[in-house]
Amino acid sequence: MDAISPSSSAAGSLIKAFAVGGLTCVAGEAIRNGLSMIPSVSDEDAAVYASIALVVAAILLTGLGVYDVIARQGGAGSFLPITGFANAMSSAAMEFRSEGLIMGTAVKMFNVVGPVVVNGIVWSAAAGVLRYVVGLISGVI
Repeated sequence: MDAISPSSSAAGSLIKAFAVGGLTCVAGEAIRNGLSMIPSVSDEDAAVYASIALVVAAILLTGLGVYDVIARQGGAGSFLPITGFANAMSSAAMEFRSEGLIMGTAVKMFNVVGPVVVNGIVWSAAAGVLRYVVGLISGVI
């Protein structure tokens, strides 16, 4: 098996993942800070627009084939931020577009989204219940 798989350094992989994920977050913060300097844009709106810009950039980079190169180098650092989710959805949509708009693009794209949404709802509810119970125990609520 070692002859088939290329060897990789765990420390090197961690550093690359940290660098790619960190640079993604730095880009998002730079966009947010730049937008928040505009007087008519609130800080909350700037954060939303920065997220949208990162998603659009990830989709464009996926379509151009650049995101795959970044992902090969950055590993987990490329799919943990919001850009990884955008990449997963857009690559699934591109891969199965030949099967049609509904049965190909939409179905495969939402195969990726479904588990993420369900896990988000379940774990958010669990965190809310846990916070409520801890609040009851500590007398805060």
